[in-house]
Amino acid sequence: MSTSGKVAVAGVVAALVLFWTVGFWVGLLVLIGVPTAAYFLLDPSQRRRLRGTSRKQIGR
Repeated sequence: MSTSGKVAVAGVVAALVLFWTVGFWVGLLVLIGVPTAAYFLLDPSQRRRLRGTSRKQIGR
């Protein structure tokens, strides 16, 4: 299995555990809010560089 496949499976498992333990809406808020907050914590130059890369290049 590829690295991205393992990450996807881990994300699904984490989402199911989170939904089961704290409820659907709180779990959904965490799953969307954490990556969004991490994106906004980047410097503007880092955000620009991240937007400029394709999804295939992010894993390299």
